Amino acid sequence: MPEILAVARRELWSFFGSPVAYIFIGAFLAISLFVFFWVDAFFARNIADARPLFEWMPVLLIFLCAALTMRLWSEERRAGTIEVLFTLPVPTYQLVLGKFLAAWALVAVALALTLPLPLTVSWLGPLDWGPVIGAYLAALLLAAAYVSIGLFVSARTDNPLVALIGTTLIGAAFYAIGSPALTSFVGHDTGEVLRLLGSGARFDSITRGVIDLRDLYYYLSLTGVFLALTIYSLERLGWAEPEANPRHHRRWGLVTGMAIANLIAANLWLQGIAGARLDLTEGRQYSLSEATRTYLGQLQEPLLIRGYFSAQTHPLLAPLIPQLRDLLKEYQIAGGDRVRVEIVNPQDSPELEREAGELYGIQPVAFQTASKYQASVVNSYFDILIKYGDQYETLGFRDLIEVKVRGEMDLDVRLRHPEYDITRSIRKVLQGYQGGGDPFARLTKPVTLRAFVSASDRLPEPLSQLRVELESLLAELKGRAHGRFDFEIQDPGAGDGSLAKTIRERYGFEPLITSLVDPTPFYFYLVLEDGTRSLPVPLPESLDRSGLNRAMEATIKRFAPGVLRTIALYTPQPEAGLFGMGGTVDDYNLLRQVLEDGFNVRATDLASGQVPEEADLLLVVDPEGLDDKQRFAIDQFLMQGGTVVIATSSFDLKLAGGAISARKRPTGLEDWLAQQGLTLEPRLVLDPRNTPFPIPVQRNVGGFVIREIQTLDYPYFPDIRGEGLNADHLVTAGLGQITLNWVSPIGVDQAKTANRRVTPLIQSSPDAWTSESEDMQPDFAAHGPLGFARGSDRGRKLLAVAVEGRFESAFAGKPSPLLEQQDQPKDTPEEEGAEPAKDEGDKGKRSPKISRVIDSSPESARLILIGSASFLSDTAISLANEAMQTRYFKPFELIQNAIDWSLEDPALLSLRGRGQFGRLLDPVGRETRLFLETLNYLLAAAGLILVYWLYRRARAQRARYHAAILGVGGQ
Repeated sequence: MPEILAVARRELWSFFGSPVAYIFIGAFLAISLFVFFWVDAFFARNIADARPLFEWMPVLLIFLCAALTMRLWSEERRAGTIEVLFTLPVPTYQLVLGKFLAAWALVAVALALTLPLPLTVSWLGPLDWGPVIGAYLAALLLAAAYVSIGLFVSARTDNPLVALIGTTLIGAAFYAIGSPALTSFVGHDTGEVLRLLGSGARFDSITRGVIDLRDLYYYLSLTGVFLALTIYSLERLGWAEPEANPRHHRRWGLVTGMAIANLIAANLWLQGIAGARLDLTEGRQYSLSEATRTYLGQLQEPLLIRGYFSAQTHPLLAPLIPQLRDLLKEYQIAGGDRVRVEIVNPQDSPELEREAGELYGIQPVAFQTASKYQASVVNSYFDILIKYGDQYETLGFRDLIEVKVRGEMDLDVRLRHPEYDITRSIRKVLQGYQGGGDPFARLTKPVTLRAFVSASDRLPEPLSQLRVELESLLAELKGRAHGRFDFEIQDPGAGDGSLAKTIRERYGFEPLITSLVDPTPFYFYLVLEDGTRSLPVPLPESLDRSGLNRAMEATIKRFAPGVLRTIALYTPQPEAGLFGMGGTVDDYNLLRQVLEDGFNVRATDLASGQVPEEADLLLVVDPEGLDDKQRFAIDQFLMQGGTVVIATSSFDLKLAGGAISARKRPTGLEDWLAQQGLTLEPRLVLDPRNTPFPIPVQRNVGGFVIREIQTLDYPYFPDIRGEGLNADHLVTAGLGQITLNWVSPIGVDQAKTANRRVTPLIQSSPDAWTSESEDMQPDFAAHGPLGFARGSDRGRKLLAVAVEGRFESAFAGKPSPLLEQQDQPKDTPEEEGAEPAKDEGDKGKRSPKISRVIDSSPESARLILIGSASFLSDTAISLANEAMQTRYFKPFELIQNAIDWSLEDPALLSLRGRGQFGRLLDPVGRETRLFLETLNYLLAAAGLILVYWLYRRARAQRARYHAAILGVGGQ
């Protein structure tokens, strides 16, 4: 080793003793910085990763390594000094390794000088250092391979220019083998083999942050092969007469050939080892999580995961197929015999293709492709089927990939987050299959139904008959529950009234009445308990056995983990236009589609005064002018121990025709929220830390107003990240960033919420302020760069809050609004065209309306209030997609997190939001961007000067050392 290091030291001195090293390193840094900031447009890309630095690295390293190695042996041969080297008492392999280490160290110095770039990214956003570490490691390994190639070519010629060209051609050939330019002409199976041979494809694999033993060994074997060839070539040069000692020469050739053969063969042997890898990414994005293993552990029946991939597909999708296949293999390993994974090409089997289309609705997608010679259309499959029992889910290419637009003709396509997408589908089919069977099968502990029902003679019709049906139904449920269900029926009106007092204090149950004119009290309340939780069973609106059975089973399933949950969703109803045409378009379609991916979604307008009885959670989005019956439905669902999530603002915002219109509007929930200790202030939050969006702007040109769209900082779009997101709460801990459009601040009454847990979820920056203005158009001439006047109420504003605990009903002590609606006197004349009133006989047959008011909720009740609804709208999402040139689903992730946390199913919270493009840069101004870019150029120059200074200092020390040995010179 000392001899090798001595040779390396000598070569390094020769490198840094001439301008060659500084020119090469300077050129490398200049090109890297230019590519980072200009070619890949780092700031416009708006992703907090260092991918632009390493994307062109395989190509840059070809030229850098070729330039560094072109003179290492060719110059020795041209100058005749190679004979002197052969006479030294140093083996050839030590000379080769010494020169190799010198060139490799110089590349390492050049790479080290690029470190300010990832440091800049980490300052601007949540950089994941795992892929950065992997990328630097990959760059060093790739450089080692290129340096070894350069040494071999340089040893074969005495012309440095020929060595430069030869090394460049061979390095480019290895890079091109696995590039899309070549693999696009073949199927993905052949393309995968080519990618395994290509140096660039292996490089991309490591830069993901996954250190695979197969990729590491590929570069080491490539380096070893060319170093062995270099040693053999130099040995041949030392043979004075090739035929003088043929046995010795053949031995050298045999040993070299065997070494090369073994180095290559080990690649084939290692290819079957898929588990020898290290995932460096934050949260281990490319490794199966505990959440996935938990769901796979719940499987009772075989789970089928089948990948439908065509041999010919779009060139941007082809490299993703091996990644998906490797991930599906991990599912098979983790699931054991309970998971069967199949990778098929439907176009090779008409039967499979017909089954995919007829049974699962999987159809090929027509992709437009273009090559140098022609444009064509490829009909290709890129789908995954997840099937469990009679339940199945399909994932198409739109569900699996994420696209970032980097230019008019340049797309960055990656897998969005395949583990989350596949595991979410597994959870849905698993819960759907379990939810459709025995409601008691998934219970972890027995439940007891406590029925507080008056005697039959005190119950009105049809409740007296329903009481009989209840007793029969409970006996039937107990008989098939296998010890997991029991019940007891008690009459609160009997005895001394102590039971009535107890249930009033514990559950908030008050006596019921059927009519304001007939206030005869009675009880008909049902409560399910498991020892820790108690959930009221809603009284079905149909008041029959089947409705009671549905309500009972729906409540039982709320105690069972792993059952598909039902979300009751309220959104504004589209207004019908003239003759039923031309009305307002539903602006929450995307929200509904995202929720349907993981839950059963029941749309409701709450007009009946009741939430659908099977609902596990109520989501109210953008309410306006809710009446008493709708408020009563929300109130009583919360009093039953449910969770209510409300996303609303005190302003109604419309973006149409290139202009923004705003108006204050009542939601109908102001008084109800105040009763619960929350206030939605009639203002909007403006924040200097905001997200640039395409905003309609008006310019006055000579008295003529011009409207145009500009991407500008818009204070009404607060950009929330860091301290603005509660890192200690599951709803927001993994969110990373979110933009809340036109959000109203929330006030909390400390006195009314003293006995509840109040958790701030989202807050603005400390420099935010509020405004009551309805003018949403920026005026840059009057108010400067922000376009709006700064308010005096600076400080953090509460934008989303979660409240848990015991709530008091806003309708406590009041008659039910449903009864008021039913018994309202009809003293107005009938309108023209109205149906005639029923006769007295029909009126007497009509069933009475049964309504109850639960005065207080159990401790399990939860209320989440978000001060914006527009951030969930299709319009806002499309604006965000346009601004970021990728799909922006952070608002939906927030709602999904809130639902999973509320339903105590947080497994997917650890996976959601970890998409490839989910890490965004902090919003900074143009001046800051220019400063950071200039700073990186200056740091690169300073690094180069530092290297030169260190070399001069080391040379001066060596000179003093040699002078001291010779006894020459001063100190």
